[in-house]
Amino acid sequence: MSKKWWLVFAASGVLALGVAACGDDDDDDGGGGGGEDVSGTIRIDGSSTVAPLTEAIAEGFNEENSDVNVTVGTSGTGGGFEKFCAGETDANDASEAIGEEEIAACQQGGVEYEELQVANDALTVVANPENPVTCLTVDQLKSVWEPKSQINSWSQIEGLEPPYDETLDLYGPGSDSGTFGYFTDAVNGEEDAIRTDYNDVGEDDNATVTGVAGAPGGMGYFGFSFFSENEGQLKALEIDDGSGTCVAPSVETVQDGSYTPLARPLFLYPSAEALQRPEVDAFLEYYLANVNDVAEQVGYIGLTDEQLSESESKLQSLIGGGGGGAETTG
Repeated sequence: MSKKWWLVFAASGVLALGVAACGDDDDDDGGGGGGEDVSGTIRIDGSSTVAPLTEAIAEGFNEENSDVNVTVGTSGTGGGFEKFCAGETDANDASEAIGEEEIAACQQGGVEYEELQVANDALTVVANPENPVTCLTVDQLKSVWEPKSQINSWSQIEGLEPPYDETLDLYGPGSDSGTFGYFTDAVNGEEDAIRTDYNDVGEDDNATVTGVAGAPGGMGYFGFSFFSENEGQLKALEIDDGSGTCVAPSVETVQDGSYTPLARPLFLYPSAEALQRPEVDAFLEYYLANVNDVAEQVGYIGLTDEQLSESESKLQSLIGGGGGGAETTG
């Protein structure tokens, strides 16, 4: 395990102790996740974008609750929902909101669920650091990525400044990825609509890093955390949503609403059945109590005060109400 991850886990554990220490003197630990002895296994799958955040928080939680085993898979948002709606997992990480097909699958499987926003993201378009281009409009992105696009060189992108005469080498996630769904909808105007002659890396965002870093004409996209982790090998392109202003992906531009249309919320979907279990409730309380501090350390964009308050209030109402009020019924 890298030194970076050990530092994150240690910090999250210290924070949890601080939360408990600053709470009331009664038995309620105020959401730190350590108020009672809990045990069991919590199975989480889903988005490869959200997974590193959930993994880091799970490690911190395990330091305080050694009898709880939290497993985190990366089948993609869509692939994870297939397992979740079949009752195979307790919660699903998602880099886009649950879609109609997944809602129908959960209804068919009799799985009730709730939606908790856990972070924000700047879906980041990356290029090789040798590329002199600094900004692309959404229309230019669409011309590259839309179905049946014939653009195979940077020099063929209309209105590109400065000109860049390199062959395009495109990298992106597979169709099970919520990042894929969000990007195609935001850029091409239709979810899952995209050219087919690109390097499909599935759920392996590191393959996009390697591919784009190794190709002068490389372009790819993924979550902001992967760019933050590999910033020395890549450059993030600024995005012009059509207003004439180029905006870089950052914590500030996502939280102030100026990074459009590629800013997005990140979610965790627990099942109503899982919410009946004390170890799941403790984990979710710990998650929200620590998420912004851990998010900052691992390159994610935290929740605003309003978003965090909303997620915490929602979780407390679910726990207090015994996990009722789920959004879908079988």
